[in-house]
Amino acid sequence: MALDQSKEIDYEEEQSDGSEMTFIEHLEELRWHLIRSLGAILVFMIVAWFSMSWIFNTIILGPSEPDFWTYRMMCKIGTAVGWAGLCVEKMNFSLMSRQVSGQFMMQLTASAIGGLVIAFPYVFWEIWRFVKPGLKINEKKASRGSVFFVTLLFFMGITFGYFIVAPFAINFLVNFQIDPSIENQFDIQSYIGVLSTLVLACGITFQMPMAIFVLTKVGVVNPQFLQTYRRHAIVVLLIIAAIITPSPDMISQVLVAIPLYFLYEVSIVVSRREYKRQLKEQAADAANN
Repeated sequence: MALDQSKEIDYEEEQSDGSEMTFIEHLEELRWHLIRSLGAILVFMIVAWFSMSWIFNTIILGPSEPDFWTYRMMCKIGTAVGWAGLCVEKMNFSLMSRQVSGQFMMQLTASAIGGLVIAFPYVFWEIWRFVKPGLKINEKKASRGSVFFVTLLFFMGITFGYFIVAPFAINFLVNFQIDPSIENQFDIQSYIGVLSTLVLACGITFQMPMAIFVLTKVGVVNPQFLQTYRRHAIVVLLIIAAIITPSPDMISQVLVAIPLYFLYEVSIVVSRREYKRQLKEQAADAANN
């Protein structure tokens, strides 16, 4: 019987001719999944390399310009509530390349990050194709749509990090001065490092519901546990928000903490559904026995 039709997990996967895959053959299968994933990243990396002029001017430098969408929205909100301090009139810094290979490495780094972000859905799909045959039928049904939801959450996090977290953090960091006589001149690689770290951190953080789903499935957490320690979780989420946003102002930290708390509540719902499914499965097994 093929593994996809088995209710138990086997460590040896059957091949199309009925023979079982050995450990070495599993490694070979994994190698090809990784090769295809790296190939996809490389293809999109090359595309990003030749599109770097537009990517750099429009996307990478976007949060460093006063006319960035987030700053314009902040100014509109500030005007509506009578708080002119929300308007960003200028960014008090300049970008420089201080190394001989600085601009080349900047373009290489930006292309690699762009290739990874764009290829993420395919990379995760390849990983899922490798993991899926080792699951039970009911586990496959319970995890149906995993690639879609992981991808959706990742890009939601990327969008949130780029339009909310990064602009607030960059605006604070570039305008912070110990003394007016000290000019802010930043290396371009440092700027890209801060931007990419903030954006990718949000993309990973937004995977909280999927992480809770997996932890519930393996029995590490349950909805009762998540509800009982909700207050503790709020404190942890505030700490995470403070780490993600380098700026000490409460506005940016609250803006990050609110969606994280929403994701926590969504995680409780996800955990509850998976926990109920497990109880029904256990009850059905007990009735059959």
